[in-house]
Amino acid sequence: MRDEADAWALARWLRSSGAMNPPNPLNPAGEREAPGGGAWDAIVLDLDGVLTTTAGLHFRAWKAAFDPLLAARGAEPFGREDYLRYVDGRPRLDGAAGFLEGRGIDLPPGDPGAAGAGTVNGLAAAKNERFQRLLEEEGVRVFPDARQRLRAWRARGLKLAVATSSRNGARVLRAAGLEQACDACVDGEDLAREGLPGKPDPDLFLLAARRLGVDPARTVLVEDAVAGVAAGRTGGFGLVVGLRREGDGAELRAAGADLVLRDLRGLGPDGAPRVRPADELPSLLERPGWQGRLAGRRLAVFLDYDGTLTPIVADPARALLAPGMRQALLALSGRHRTVVVSGRDRQDVAGKVAIPGLIYAGSHGFDIAGPGVAREHARAQEYLPALERAEGQLEEALSGVGGAQVERKRYALTVHFRNVGQADVPRVAEAARAAGEEQGLRVSGGRKIFELQPPVGWDKGQAVLWLRDALELAQPDVTVLYVGDDLTDEDAFLALRELREERGQPTLSLLVGCPDRVSAADYRLPEDPAAVERLLRELAAV
Repeated sequence: MRDEADAWALARWLRSSGAMNPPNPLNPAGEREAPGGGAWDAIVLDLDGVLTTTAGLHFRAWKAAFDPLLAARGAEPFGREDYLRYVDGRPRLDGAAGFLEGRGIDLPPGDPGAAGAGTVNGLAAAKNERFQRLLEEEGVRVFPDARQRLRAWRARGLKLAVATSSRNGARVLRAAGLEQACDACVDGEDLAREGLPGKPDPDLFLLAARRLGVDPARTVLVEDAVAGVAAGRTGGFGLVVGLRREGDGAELRAAGADLVLRDLRGLGPDGAPRVRPADELPSLLERPGWQGRLAGRRLAVFLDYDGTLTPIVADPARALLAPGMRQALLALSGRHRTVVVSGRDRQDVAGKVAIPGLIYAGSHGFDIAGPGVAREHARAQEYLPALERAEGQLEEALSGVGGAQVERKRYALTVHFRNVGQADVPRVAEAARAAGEEQGLRVSGGRKIFELQPPVGWDKGQAVLWLRDALELAQPDVTVLYVGDDLTDEDAFLALRELREERGQPTLSLLVGCPDRVSAADYRLPEDPAAVERLLRELAAV
Protein backbone atom coordinates (compact mmCIF):
# COMPACT_ATOMS: atom_id res chain seq x y z
CA MET A 1 0.00 0.00 0.00
CA ARG A 2 1.40 3.41 -0.92
CA ASP A 3 1.65 6.27 1.54
CA GLU A 4 -0.91 9.02 1.49
CA ALA A 5 0.57 11.58 -0.89
CA ASP A 6 2.31 11.70 -4.25
CA ALA A 7 5.81 13.09 -3.85
CA TRP A 8 6.36 13.42 -7.60
CA ALA A 9 3.20 15.45 -8.21
CA LEU A 10 3.94 17.80 -5.35
CA ALA A 11 7.57 18.15 -6.36
CA ARG A 12 6.45 19.17 -9.86
CA TRP A 13 4.22 21.88 -8.44
CA LEU A 14 6.82 23.13 -5.97
CA ARG A 15 9.46 23.44 -8.67
CA SER A 16 7.12 25.14 -11.12
CA SER A 17 5.98 27.72 -8.56
CA GLY A 18 9.34 28.35 -6.93
CA ALA A 19 7.84 27.36 -3.58
CA MET A 20 10.03 27.08 -0.48
CA ASN A 21 9.81 25.34 2.86
CA PRO A 22 8.32 27.50 5.66
CA PRO A 23 10.81 29.01 8.14
CA ASN A 24 12.27 27.00 10.96
CA PRO A 25 14.92 27.87 13.55
CA LEU A 26 17.73 26.17 11.65
CA ASN A 27 16.79 26.93 8.07
CA PRO A 28 15.07 30.33 7.58
CA ALA A 29 13.30 30.62 4.26
CA GLY A 30 10.52 32.57 2.59
CA GLU A 31 6.87 31.53 2.42
CA ARG A 32 5.43 29.68 -0.55
CA GLU A 33 3.75 31.86 -3.12
CA ALA A 34 0.92 31.40 -5.56
CA PRO A 35 1.82 31.42 -9.26
CA GLY A 36 2.58 35.00 -10.28
CA GLY A 37 3.76 35.98 -6.80
CA GLY A 38 2.11 36.75 -3.49
CA ALA A 39 -0.27 34.67 -1.41
CA TRP A 40 -3.19 32.66 -2.71
CA ASP A 41 -6.35 34.74 -3.13
CA ALA A 42 -9.00 32.16 -2.25
CA ILE A 43 -9.82 28.58 -1.34
CA VAL A 44 -12.80 26.67 -2.75
CA LEU A 45 -13.75 23.52 -0.83
CA ASP A 46 -16.10 20.63 -1.37
CA LEU A 47 -18.44 20.01 1.57
CA ASP A 48 -19.14 16.31 2.21
CA GLY A 49 -15.99 14.55 3.38
CA VAL A 50 -13.92 17.75 3.32
CA LEU A 51 -15.66 19.98 5.87
CA THR A 52 -18.34 17.66 7.23
CA THR A 53 -18.72 13.94 7.94
CA THR A 54 -21.79 13.69 5.72
CA ALA A 55 -19.95 11.72 3.01
CA GLY A 56 -20.62 8.63 5.11
CA LEU A 57 -24.31 9.45 5.19
CA HIS A 58 -24.37 9.76 1.40
CA PHE A 59 -22.72 6.35 1.03
CA ARG A 60 -25.23 4.70 3.37
CA ALA A 61 -28.15 6.40 1.59
CA TRP A 62 -26.95 5.21 -1.83
CA LYS A 63 -26.43 1.70 -0.49
CA ALA A 64 -29.97 1.62 0.94
CA ALA A 65 -31.33 2.72 -2.45
CA PHE A 66 -29.32 0.34 -4.65
CA ASP A 67 -29.05 -2.88 -2.62
CA PRO A 68 -32.70 -4.05 -2.95
CA LEU A 69 -32.44 -3.73 -6.75
CA LEU A 70 -29.09 -5.55 -6.79
CA ALA A 71 -30.29 -8.33 -4.47
CA ALA A 72 -33.30 -8.97 -6.69
CA ARG A 73 -30.92 -9.51 -9.62
CA GLY A 74 -28.47 -11.66 -7.64
CA ALA A 75 -25.76 -9.01 -8.06
CA GLU A 76 -23.02 -7.90 -5.68
CA PRO A 77 -24.21 -5.25 -3.21
CA PHE A 78 -23.24 -1.61 -3.54
CA GLY A 79 -19.78 -1.08 -2.03
CA ARG A 80 -17.37 1.71 -1.22
CA GLU A 81 -15.48 1.33 -4.48
CA ASP A 82 -18.77 1.77 -6.35
CA TYR A 83 -19.42 4.93 -4.36
CA LEU A 84 -16.02 6.42 -5.13
CA ARG A 85 -16.10 5.43 -8.79
CA TYR A 86 -19.64 6.25 -9.82
CA VAL A 87 -21.47 8.61 -7.48
CA ASP A 88 -19.06 10.46 -5.19
CA GLY A 89 -19.13 14.17 -6.02
CA ARG A 90 -21.59 13.85 -8.88
CA PRO A 91 -25.14 15.21 -9.10
CA ARG A 92 -27.70 12.69 -7.84
CA LEU A 93 -29.19 11.67 -11.20
CA ASP A 94 -25.77 11.46 -12.87
CA GLY A 95 -24.55 9.24 -10.05
CA ALA A 96 -27.53 6.90 -10.26
CA ALA A 97 -27.30 6.63 -14.04
CA GLY A 98 -23.53 6.14 -13.97
CA PHE A 99 -23.68 3.32 -11.43
CA LEU A 100 -26.47 1.49 -13.27
CA GLU A 101 -24.56 1.76 -16.53
CA GLY A 102 -21.41 0.48 -14.82
CA ARG A 103 -23.31 -2.58 -13.58
CA GLY A 104 -24.97 -3.13 -16.96
CA ILE A 105 -28.48 -2.42 -15.63
CA ASP A 106 -30.92 -0.65 -17.97
CA LEU A 107 -33.82 1.17 -16.29
CA PRO A 108 -36.27 3.73 -17.68
CA PRO A 109 -35.79 7.35 -16.55
CA GLY A 110 -39.12 7.49 -14.70
CA ASP A 111 -40.81 10.49 -13.15
CA PRO A 112 -38.79 12.93 -11.04
CA GLY A 113 -39.51 12.78 -7.32
CA ALA A 114 -41.17 9.33 -7.27
CA ALA A 115 -39.02 7.15 -5.01
CA GLY A 116 -38.57 3.50 -5.99
CA ALA A 117 -36.14 0.95 -7.38
CA GLY A 118 -37.73 0.62 -10.84
CA THR A 119 -36.44 3.82 -12.49
CA VAL A 120 -33.37 6.04 -12.48
CA ASN A 121 -35.31 8.95 -11.05
CA GLY A 122 -36.91 6.64 -8.50
CA LEU A 123 -33.53 5.43 -7.22
CA ALA A 124 -32.23 9.00 -6.99
CA ALA A 125 -35.35 10.05 -5.07
CA ALA A 126 -35.08 7.04 -2.73
CA LYS A 127 -31.47 7.94 -2.02
CA ASN A 128 -32.44 11.53 -1.19
CA GLU A 129 -35.24 10.43 1.14
CA ARG A 130 -32.88 8.12 2.98
CA PHE A 131 -30.21 10.83 3.21
CA GLN A 132 -32.71 13.31 4.63
CA ARG A 133 -33.70 10.82 7.33
CA LEU A 134 -30.08 10.12 8.25
CA LEU A 135 -29.37 13.83 8.36
CA GLU A 136 -32.31 14.38 10.69
CA GLU A 137 -31.42 11.44 12.94
CA GLU A 138 -27.65 11.89 13.16
CA GLY A 139 -27.06 15.57 12.44
CA VAL A 140 -23.96 17.12 10.93
CA ARG A 141 -20.50 16.96 12.45
CA VAL A 142 -17.69 19.22 11.28
CA PHE A 143 -14.18 17.82 11.13
CA PRO A 144 -12.08 19.56 13.82
CA ASP A 145 -9.29 20.34 11.36
CA ALA A 146 -11.82 21.96 9.02
CA ARG A 147 -13.22 24.30 11.65
CA GLN A 148 -9.71 25.28 12.76
CA ARG A 149 -8.44 25.89 9.23
CA LEU A 150 -11.47 27.95 8.22
CA ARG A 151 -10.80 30.27 11.16
CA ALA A 152 -7.12 30.58 10.24
CA TRP A 153 -7.84 31.29 6.57
CA ARG A 154 -10.50 33.84 7.48
CA ALA A 155 -8.07 35.58 9.83
CA ARG A 156 -5.48 35.76 7.03
CA GLY A 157 -8.04 37.38 4.72
CA LEU A 158 -8.46 34.61 2.15
CA LYS A 159 -11.80 34.42 0.36
CA LEU A 160 -13.60 31.13 1.02
CA ALA A 161 -16.34 29.27 -0.86
CA VAL A 162 -18.05 25.92 -0.50
CA ALA A 163 -18.94 24.17 -3.77
CA THR A 164 -20.89 20.90 -3.74
CA SER A 165 -22.97 18.98 -6.26
CA SER A 166 -25.43 18.05 -3.53
CA ARG A 167 -28.77 19.83 -3.73
CA ASN A 168 -28.73 19.69 0.08
CA GLY A 169 -25.50 21.71 0.27
CA ALA A 170 -26.90 24.94 1.70
CA ARG A 171 -28.97 23.00 4.24
CA VAL A 172 -25.97 20.96 5.41
CA LEU A 173 -23.86 24.10 5.68
CA ARG A 174 -26.51 25.74 7.88
CA ALA A 175 -26.87 22.64 10.03
CA ALA A 176 -23.09 22.58 10.49
CA GLY A 177 -23.04 26.21 11.59
CA LEU A 178 -20.60 27.17 8.84
CA GLU A 179 -22.63 29.76 6.94
CA GLN A 180 -20.69 32.66 8.38
CA ALA A 181 -17.35 30.92 7.84
CA CYS A 182 -17.62 31.19 4.04
CA ASP A 183 -18.14 34.04 1.59
CA ALA A 184 -20.14 31.95 -0.88
CA CYS A 185 -21.90 28.62 -1.22
CA VAL A 186 -22.67 26.99 -4.57
CA ASP A 187 -24.62 23.72 -4.59
CA GLY A 188 -26.71 21.49 -6.82
CA GLU A 189 -29.66 23.88 -6.67
CA ASP A 190 -27.47 26.60 -8.20
CA LEU A 191 -26.41 24.24 -10.98
CA ALA A 192 -30.04 23.46 -11.75
CA ARG A 193 -31.05 27.14 -11.80
CA GLU A 194 -28.10 28.08 -14.02
CA GLY A 195 -28.55 25.03 -16.28
CA LEU A 196 -24.94 23.99 -15.70
CA PRO A 197 -23.50 20.46 -15.77
CA GLY A 198 -22.08 18.92 -12.61
CA LYS A 199 -18.70 17.34 -11.98
CA PRO A 200 -16.48 16.30 -13.69
CA ASP A 201 -17.26 19.47 -15.66
CA PRO A 202 -15.67 22.48 -13.91
CA ASP A 203 -18.72 24.79 -14.01
CA LEU A 204 -19.57 24.33 -10.32
CA PHE A 205 -16.15 25.52 -9.20
CA LEU A 206 -15.87 28.24 -11.83
CA LEU A 207 -19.22 29.61 -10.62
CA ALA A 208 -17.86 29.67 -7.06
CA ALA A 209 -14.75 31.54 -8.25
CA ARG A 210 -16.91 34.08 -10.09
CA ARG A 211 -19.00 34.69 -6.99
CA LEU A 212 -15.83 35.28 -5.00
CA GLY A 213 -14.47 37.55 -7.73
CA VAL A 214 -11.18 35.65 -8.00
CA ASP A 215 -9.02 34.14 -10.72
CA PRO A 216 -9.12 30.30 -10.60
CA ALA A 217 -5.37 30.28 -11.35
CA ARG A 218 -4.76 32.00 -8.00
CA THR A 219 -7.23 29.80 -6.12
CA VAL A 220 -6.71 26.58 -4.16
CA LEU A 221 -9.33 23.86 -4.74
CA VAL A 222 -9.83 21.09 -2.17
CA GLU A 223 -11.80 17.97 -3.14
CA ASP A 224 -12.20 14.41 -1.88
CA ALA A 225 -13.90 13.04 -5.01
CA VAL A 226 -12.26 11.89 -8.23
CA ALA A 227 -14.82 13.82 -10.29
CA GLY A 228 -14.09 16.99 -8.31
CA VAL A 229 -10.33 16.71 -8.72
CA ALA A 230 -10.78 16.21 -12.47
CA ALA A 231 -13.07 19.26 -12.59
CA GLY A 232 -10.53 21.38 -10.74
CA ARG A 233 -7.79 20.38 -13.13
CA THR A 234 -9.96 21.10 -16.18
CA GLY A 235 -11.03 24.43 -14.67
CA GLY A 236 -7.45 25.67 -14.38
CA PHE A 237 -7.29 26.05 -10.60
CA GLY A 238 -3.82 26.96 -9.41
CA LEU A 239 -3.48 24.21 -6.82
CA VAL A 240 -5.75 21.16 -6.80
CA VAL A 241 -5.63 19.32 -3.48
CA GLY A 242 -7.05 15.85 -3.09
CA LEU A 243 -8.23 15.10 0.43
CA ARG A 244 -8.32 11.44 1.42
CA ARG A 245 -9.07 10.98 5.11
CA GLU A 246 -8.92 7.21 4.61
CA GLY A 247 -6.94 5.19 2.11
CA ASP A 248 -3.95 6.16 0.02
CA GLY A 249 -5.60 8.57 -2.43
CA ALA A 250 -4.18 6.86 -5.53
CA GLU A 251 -7.38 7.54 -7.47
CA LEU A 252 -7.14 11.27 -6.64
CA ARG A 253 -3.55 11.42 -7.89
CA ALA A 254 -4.59 9.66 -11.08
CA ALA A 255 -7.35 12.25 -11.59
CA GLY A 256 -4.80 15.07 -11.49
CA ALA A 257 -4.42 16.18 -7.86
CA ASP A 258 -1.22 18.17 -7.30
CA LEU A 259 -0.97 16.62 -3.85
CA VAL A 260 -3.03 14.40 -1.57
CA LEU A 261 -3.48 15.30 2.09
CA ARG A 262 -4.92 13.40 5.06
CA ASP A 263 -6.64 16.51 6.41
CA LEU A 264 -6.78 20.28 5.98
CA ARG A 265 -3.93 21.00 8.39
CA GLY A 266 -1.64 20.20 5.47
CA LEU A 267 -2.45 23.70 4.19
CA GLY A 268 -1.03 26.67 6.06
CA PRO A 269 -2.85 29.87 7.08
CA ASP A 270 -2.01 31.36 3.67
CA GLY A 271 -3.39 28.32 1.86
CA ALA A 272 0.05 27.06 0.80
CA PRO A 273 1.06 23.44 1.39
CA ARG A 274 2.86 22.67 4.61
CA VAL A 275 4.31 19.50 3.11
CA ARG A 276 6.94 18.60 0.55
CA PRO A 277 8.53 15.40 -0.78
CA ALA A 278 10.40 13.63 1.98
CA ASP A 279 13.34 12.89 -0.31
CA GLU A 280 13.79 16.66 -0.72
CA LEU A 281 14.02 17.31 3.01
CA PRO A 282 17.55 18.32 4.04
CA SER A 283 19.47 15.93 6.27
CA LEU A 284 19.92 17.50 9.70
CA LEU A 285 22.98 15.47 10.69
CA GLU A 286 24.76 16.55 7.50
CA ARG A 287 24.08 20.24 8.16
CA PRO A 288 27.24 21.80 9.61
CA GLY A 289 26.86 23.60 12.92
CA TRP A 290 23.22 22.73 13.52
CA GLN A 291 23.90 22.11 17.20
CA GLY A 292 25.09 25.69 17.64
CA ARG A 293 21.67 27.01 16.61
CA LEU A 294 20.19 25.29 19.66
CA ALA A 295 22.96 26.21 22.12
CA GLY A 296 21.70 27.87 25.29
CA ARG A 297 18.09 26.91 24.66
CA ARG A 298 15.86 24.61 26.66
CA LEU A 299 14.63 21.68 24.63
CA ALA A 300 11.41 19.66 24.84
CA VAL A 301 12.02 16.48 22.86
CA PHE A 302 9.09 14.27 21.75
CA LEU A 303 9.98 10.86 20.33
CA ASP A 304 8.00 8.16 18.56
CA TYR A 305 8.90 4.56 19.47
CA ASP A 306 8.42 2.02 16.65
CA GLY A 307 10.48 2.93 13.60
CA THR A 308 12.21 5.73 15.51
CA LEU A 309 13.74 4.43 18.72
CA THR A 310 13.55 0.87 17.41
CA PRO A 311 13.48 -0.59 13.89
CA ILE A 312 10.18 -1.72 12.38
CA VAL A 313 9.86 -5.49 12.88
CA ALA A 314 7.32 -8.07 11.73
CA ASP A 315 6.30 -8.92 15.32
CA PRO A 316 5.57 -5.72 17.32
CA ALA A 317 6.32 -7.57 20.57
CA ARG A 318 9.95 -7.94 19.44
CA ALA A 319 10.54 -4.20 18.92
CA LEU A 320 12.97 -3.78 21.81
CA LEU A 321 15.13 -0.81 22.77
CA ALA A 322 18.85 -1.40 22.16
CA PRO A 323 21.22 -0.75 25.10
CA GLY A 324 22.93 2.13 23.27
CA MET A 325 19.62 3.81 22.56
CA ARG A 326 18.56 3.47 26.20
CA GLN A 327 21.83 5.12 27.30
CA ALA A 328 21.27 7.96 24.82
CA LEU A 329 17.74 8.44 26.15
CA LEU A 330 19.05 8.51 29.72
CA ALA A 331 21.58 11.18 28.80
CA LEU A 332 18.97 13.25 26.96
CA SER A 333 16.34 13.03 29.71
CA GLY A 334 18.93 14.07 32.29
CA ARG A 335 19.49 17.28 30.35
CA HIS A 336 16.16 18.12 28.63
CA ARG A 337 12.46 17.35 29.02
CA THR A 338 11.83 14.09 27.14
CA VAL A 339 8.50 12.51 26.13
CA VAL A 340 7.84 9.24 24.31
CA VAL A 341 4.69 9.43 22.14
CA SER A 342 3.53 6.08 20.80
CA GLY A 343 0.59 4.29 19.26
CA ARG A 344 1.26 1.51 21.76
CA ASP A 345 -0.55 1.34 25.08
CA ARG A 346 1.15 3.57 27.61
CA GLN A 347 2.02 0.69 29.94
CA ASP A 348 3.49 -1.27 27.02
CA VAL A 349 5.80 1.48 25.77
CA ALA A 350 6.75 2.54 29.30
CA GLY A 351 7.71 -1.05 30.08
CA LYS A 352 9.82 -1.35 26.94
CA VAL A 353 11.67 1.95 27.48
CA ALA A 354 11.89 1.45 31.26
CA ILE A 355 13.40 4.83 32.11
CA PRO A 356 11.94 6.53 35.20
CA GLY A 357 11.31 10.24 34.91
CA LEU A 358 10.18 10.21 31.28
CA ILE A 359 6.64 11.14 30.27
CA TYR A 360 4.83 8.50 28.23
CA ALA A 361 1.93 9.30 25.90
CA GLY A 362 0.32 6.03 24.79
CA SER A 363 -2.46 5.22 22.33
CA HIS A 364 -1.46 8.23 20.20
CA GLY A 365 -1.79 10.52 23.21
CA PHE A 366 -5.12 9.35 24.58
CA ASP A 367 -3.35 8.15 27.76
CA ILE A 368 -0.58 10.35 29.21
CA ALA A 369 1.34 9.94 32.46
CA GLY A 370 4.66 10.98 33.95
CA PRO A 371 6.18 13.31 36.53
CA GLY A 372 3.69 16.11 37.12
CA VAL A 373 1.16 15.11 34.43
CA ALA A 374 -1.63 12.59 34.00
CA ARG A 375 -4.47 12.58 31.50
CA GLU A 376 -6.85 10.07 29.99
CA HIS A 377 -9.13 11.50 27.33
CA ALA A 378 -12.56 11.58 28.96
CA ARG A 379 -14.64 11.42 25.78
CA ALA A 380 -12.52 8.59 24.42
CA GLN A 381 -13.55 6.42 27.34
CA GLU A 382 -17.11 6.50 26.05
CA TYR A 383 -15.94 4.54 22.98
CA LEU A 384 -14.37 1.62 24.85
CA PRO A 385 -17.46 -0.60 24.22
CA ALA A 386 -17.36 0.33 20.52
CA LEU A 387 -13.69 -0.67 20.34
CA GLU A 388 -14.53 -4.00 21.96
CA ARG A 389 -17.30 -4.66 19.43
CA ALA A 390 -15.03 -3.66 16.54
CA GLU A 391 -12.33 -6.01 17.80
CA GLY A 392 -14.72 -8.96 17.64
CA GLN A 393 -15.99 -7.89 14.23
CA LEU A 394 -12.46 -7.64 12.82
CA GLU A 395 -11.31 -10.92 14.31
CA GLU A 396 -14.21 -12.65 12.57
CA ALA A 397 -13.83 -10.80 9.25
CA LEU A 398 -10.08 -11.45 9.03
CA SER A 399 -9.97 -14.98 10.41
CA GLY A 400 -9.24 -16.38 6.97
CA VAL A 401 -6.65 -13.79 5.92
CA GLY A 402 -3.16 -15.15 6.42
CA GLY A 403 -0.78 -12.74 8.17
CA ALA A 404 -3.48 -10.31 9.34
CA GLN A 405 -3.20 -9.33 12.99
CA VAL A 406 -5.68 -7.38 15.12
CA GLU A 407 -3.99 -5.69 18.08
CA ARG A 408 -6.21 -4.28 20.81
CA LYS A 409 -5.03 -1.27 22.77
CA ARG A 410 -7.01 0.58 25.39
CA TYR A 411 -7.98 3.44 23.09
CA ALA A 412 -7.32 1.97 19.66
CA LEU A 413 -7.40 -1.09 17.44
CA THR A 414 -4.48 -1.67 15.11
CA VAL A 415 -4.90 -3.94 12.10
CA HIS A 416 -1.46 -5.06 10.88
CA PHE A 417 -1.12 -6.20 7.27
CA ARG A 418 2.68 -6.18 6.86
CA ASN A 419 2.61 -9.98 6.52
CA VAL A 420 -0.55 -10.12 4.37
CA GLY A 421 -0.36 -11.07 0.70
CA GLN A 422 -0.92 -8.16 -1.67
CA ALA A 423 -4.09 -9.71 -3.09
CA ASP A 424 -5.68 -9.75 0.39
CA VAL A 425 -4.83 -6.15 1.38
CA PRO A 426 -8.09 -4.72 -0.08
CA ARG A 427 -10.03 -7.23 2.02
CA VAL A 428 -8.22 -6.04 5.14
CA ALA A 429 -8.87 -2.41 4.21
CA GLU A 430 -12.58 -3.00 3.64
CA ALA A 431 -12.90 -4.89 6.94
CA ALA A 432 -11.27 -2.01 8.81
CA ARG A 433 -13.50 0.58 7.11
CA ALA A 434 -16.64 -1.47 7.74
CA ALA A 435 -15.86 -2.00 11.42
CA GLY A 436 -15.03 1.67 11.87
CA GLU A 437 -18.20 2.82 10.16
CA GLU A 438 -20.50 0.41 11.99
CA GLN A 439 -19.03 1.23 15.41
CA GLY A 440 -18.64 4.98 14.83
CA LEU A 441 -14.84 4.95 15.02
CA ARG A 442 -12.26 6.95 13.10
CA VAL A 443 -10.18 4.92 10.63
CA SER A 444 -6.72 6.06 9.59
CA GLY A 445 -3.69 4.53 7.94
CA GLY A 446 -0.08 4.06 8.89
CA ARG A 447 2.97 2.02 7.87
CA LYS A 448 1.31 -1.27 6.91
CA ILE A 449 -1.47 -0.75 9.45
CA PHE A 450 -5.01 0.54 9.77
CA GLU A 451 -5.90 2.25 13.03
CA LEU A 452 -9.40 2.51 14.54
CA GLN A 453 -9.75 5.20 17.20
CA PRO A 454 -12.46 7.21 18.98
CA PRO A 455 -13.63 10.07 16.70
CA VAL A 456 -12.89 12.81 19.21
CA GLY A 457 -10.44 15.10 17.39
CA TRP A 458 -7.37 13.89 19.26
CA ASP A 459 -4.02 12.66 17.93
CA LYS A 460 -0.29 12.86 18.57
CA GLY A 461 -0.25 16.50 17.58
CA GLN A 462 -3.01 17.43 20.01
CA ALA A 463 -1.18 15.50 22.73
CA VAL A 464 2.00 17.49 22.07
CA LEU A 465 0.08 20.78 22.26
CA TRP A 466 -1.57 19.72 25.53
CA LEU A 467 1.77 18.71 27.04
CA ARG A 468 3.35 21.96 25.91
CA ASP A 469 0.82 23.84 28.02
CA ALA A 470 0.73 21.36 30.92
CA LEU A 471 4.53 21.40 31.24
CA GLU A 472 4.71 25.20 30.84
CA LEU A 473 6.85 24.97 27.71
CA ALA A 474 5.31 27.99 25.97
CA GLN A 475 8.39 30.06 26.73
CA PRO A 476 10.61 32.03 24.32
CA ASP A 477 13.73 30.09 25.35
CA VAL A 478 12.15 26.67 24.66
CA THR A 479 12.44 24.83 21.34
CA VAL A 480 10.00 21.97 20.83
CA LEU A 481 11.34 19.00 18.83
CA TYR A 482 9.54 15.95 17.47
CA VAL A 483 11.12 12.89 15.86
CA GLY A 484 8.99 10.21 14.19
CA ASP A 485 8.50 8.04 11.14
CA ASP A 486 4.82 7.11 10.82
CA LEU A 487 1.88 8.81 9.14
CA THR A 488 0.46 9.36 12.64
CA ASP A 489 3.57 11.42 13.42
CA GLU A 490 2.58 13.83 10.65
CA ASP A 491 -0.11 15.07 13.06
CA ALA A 492 2.68 16.14 15.41
CA PHE A 493 4.75 17.65 12.59
CA LEU A 494 1.74 19.75 11.59
CA ALA A 495 1.11 20.77 15.20
CA LEU A 496 4.69 22.03 15.41
CA ARG A 497 4.18 23.94 12.17
CA GLU A 498 1.18 25.66 13.69
CA LEU A 499 3.15 26.51 16.83
CA ARG A 500 5.88 28.10 14.75
CA GLU A 501 3.79 29.82 12.08
CA GLU A 502 0.85 30.99 14.19
CA ARG A 503 2.18 31.30 17.75
CA GLY A 504 5.87 32.07 17.21
CA GLN A 505 7.16 29.05 19.18
CA PRO A 506 10.53 27.79 17.91
CA THR A 507 10.08 24.19 16.72
CA LEU A 508 12.01 21.52 14.86
CA SER A 509 10.61 18.28 13.39
CA LEU A 510 12.47 15.33 11.91
CA LEU A 511 11.19 12.47 9.75
CA VAL A 512 12.96 9.14 10.06
CA GLY A 513 13.19 7.40 6.68
CA CYS A 514 10.05 7.23 4.48
CA PRO A 515 11.46 8.85 1.30
CA ASP A 516 8.40 7.87 -0.79
CA ARG A 517 5.86 10.25 0.72
CA VAL A 518 5.40 13.93 1.42
CA SER A 519 5.87 15.25 4.92
CA ALA A 520 5.39 18.34 7.07
CA ALA A 521 8.74 17.70 8.79
CA ASP A 522 11.61 20.17 8.54
CA TYR A 523 14.45 17.66 8.20
CA ARG A 524 15.03 13.98 7.67
CA LEU A 525 17.11 11.29 9.32
CA PRO A 526 18.13 7.96 7.77
CA GLU A 527 15.90 4.99 8.58
CA ASP A 528 18.51 3.71 10.99
CA PRO A 529 18.29 3.65 14.79
CA ALA A 530 22.01 4.52 14.88
CA ALA A 531 21.22 7.91 13.32
CA VAL A 532 18.49 8.57 15.91
CA GLU A 533 20.85 7.51 18.69
CA ARG A 534 23.48 9.94 17.38
CA LEU A 535 20.87 12.72 17.29
CA LEU A 536 19.85 12.08 20.89
CA ARG A 537 23.45 12.11 22.08
CA GLU A 538 24.16 15.37 20.31
CA LEU A 539 20.96 16.94 21.69
CA ALA A 540 22.02 15.83 25.17
CA ALA A 541 25.25 17.77 24.67
CA VAL A 542 23.49 21.01 23.68
